[in-house]
Amino acid sequence: MFDKRLIRNFDFALLIIILLIPVIGLFGIILATRSPVEAGDNALSEIFGSFNMRQVKLQILWFVSGLVLMLVVVSVDYHTIVDLSVYFYWIVVAMLIAVKLKGQTRGGAQSWIPIGPYQLQPSEFAKISVILSLARIMSKKEETGINNFGSMAQILLTLAVPFVFIVIQPDLGTALVLIVIFMGMIFVAGIDYKLLFGVIGVGVAAIPPVWFKFLDKYQKNRILVFLNPGLDPTGKGMQAIQSKMAVGSGQLTGRLGSGGFLLHNMLSQLNFLPAKDTDFIFAVTAEALGFLGGITIIVLYLLLIIRTVRIASRARDHLGSLICIGVASMALFHVFENIGMCMGIMPITGIPLPFMSYGGSSMWINMISFGLVLNVGMRRQKITF
Repeated sequence: MFDKRLIRNFDFALLIIILLIPVIGLFGIILATRSPVEAGDNALSEIFGSFNMRQVKLQILWFVSGLVLMLVVVSVDYHTIVDLSVYFYWIVVAMLIAVKLKGQTRGGAQSWIPIGPYQLQPSEFAKISVILSLARIMSKKEETGINNFGSMAQILLTLAVPFVFIVIQPDLGTALVLIVIFMGMIFVAGIDYKLLFGVIGVGVAAIPPVWFKFLDKYQKNRILVFLNPGLDPTGKGMQAIQSKMAVGSGQLTGRLGSGGFLLHNMLSQLNFLPAKDTDFIFAVTAEALGFLGGITIIVLYLLLIIRTVRIASRARDHLGSLICIGVASMALFHVFENIGMCMGIMPITGIPLPFMSYGGSSMWINMISFGLVLNVGMRRQKITF
């Protein structure tokens, strides 16, 4: 049963940040899905135009249902959740196998399972299942450490099963997220630096076979175009170029600034920028809100990650710290990669921006993940009777 005395340890500041970012994201989705408007329309029409009401309603539904999932996660002791994570892990693996057998393909990756009119992305659930599974294994190795063959083999195998199924979809972006989660967690678990460099060496050695055997042509093109957008300025390179132009055109205060609404003829409205409501949601929002709005979003994400690391440092046990670091590593890479690709400093991978990009699977996993962080923070001290 939930103990009301846990409320005194609840991180309300983190919850406020979690609530603010989706609101900004909803504004971005409205801008990304609205039809172009003409100069001279009234202010309200210029902001909203004729947007995709179905997408907006679905995003609100996913946000509200995500909050419910977060409350459920918060109300159950995280030790109990971790004990059950082994079942969740194999359910996710089964879902990844189902994706390979009967999944739908979008954007070159076979990553979605159709459920009625909706689509579920199991690779998103793999992130939290890996965090919980690795935290469970590493916490049990706290006394003996992970710097031995048996422990590291168990950890690597736990990571490798979902990783392989995700790579063959192929979904390079999510595979990279799993690697970052793994690196962050083994660092906190106290890996020996010699062993760490060995793991990195294995990763570097795996680059050639991954490049020639697993990456599709479109994924190779994304990396090559990232290194030199001029290679394909009217094709793959156009995404990066148009995104940078959209971000830059927002200037200091954005199209909403300068004492009037200037949202007509936005670059993001001219259909040059693909995936405006998902991968490039930051570019759309930064064009409307400008440099100040973009910096505000980045600061909110920094506060989100800093408070997560703070909770990790004050956790009741090693298990709680590992969970928080896994979530922080996941969020940091998502934010850095997504905003970085919108600004042209990172390759385009299709990784969503947490709480802002359109999509139910991503929203649910982020809500569950930070529900776990709030859970650890609430239980940082034993309740005395």
